[in-house]
Amino acid sequence: MPASEPRRRSVVIDGVELQLAHPDEFQVHWVGQEELVKQLRAAWLVVDAQDLPMHPRLLGKPGVGKTSLAYATARALGRDVYLFQATMDTRPEDLIITPVITDQQRIKYVASPLVTAMVEGGVCILDEGNRMGEKCWASLAPLLDTRRYVESIVAGIKVRAHPDFRFCATMNEDASTFEVPEYVHSRLQPQIVVDFPEAAEEYRILRDNLPFSDEKILAYVVDFLQRAHKGDERYTVRDGINVARYALKLISAHGEHPLRAYHQSLLMVLGEEAVLYLEGGPGKGKGV
Repeated sequence: MPASEPRRRSVVIDGVELQLAHPDEFQVHWVGQEELVKQLRAAWLVVDAQDLPMHPRLLGKPGVGKTSLAYATARALGRDVYLFQATMDTRPEDLIITPVITDQQRIKYVASPLVTAMVEGGVCILDEGNRMGEKCWASLAPLLDTRRYVESIVAGIKVRAHPDFRFCATMNEDASTFEVPEYVHSRLQPQIVVDFPEAAEEYRILRDNLPFSDEKILAYVVDFLQRAHKGDERYTVRDGINVARYALKLISAHGEHPLRAYHQSLLMVLGEEAVLYLEGGPGKGKGV
């Protein structure tokens, strides 16, 4: 539901009361790459009474801002956002409705963030969706096609999605994931690829997250990230923020020179491999 409307704590569906989840609220600013925002908004758009929103998957390396993109876009549309963090241990009932024993030895049914978004007409971000197994995806299959519902075996009810419900899944490009079945891929369209930002955009992201930072530290970190991107390394702006933050702490605590603090932070946060991408390029880095 729109963020301005009062939120319900529970809802009754087919005689079963569901305790609803709270929306996620955190500070996120999406900087640059406006084309990605346009692509996501277009996927969620409904252009006719007979049309349905699409369910995009955001694909990219860990830390490039996939979740931030989805969250910031949803909030810009004035929508409540419900985040579900998928893991290898996620079960189908975790995705839908979980029974909980109360102090009075009664069963209480708790709706997941996904189901709460369905009921309230919010946006659900399924984060790192390709860490889930096929049984979980199978439980979402009817939601992600024209049927737009999920079925809870434990509660014995079928929950239909509000017309305003929107969904997207983020997926990391790494090896520690399950292979997503083809019938799921056909339901998670379009694919929106989130890549590394340009240097100016990375600087703006760092400045936005660390407005108190020394200017030299930000310049050092942006230079490192751009060199690493050209070397097809995994380092992202999230890593850059951690490097810059620790360097600032070293400067504040011990009066370190900015360049030395940056070198030391890079080594301690990202390891010796990262030092290769100091000034001079791969293989020509300066020691700390």
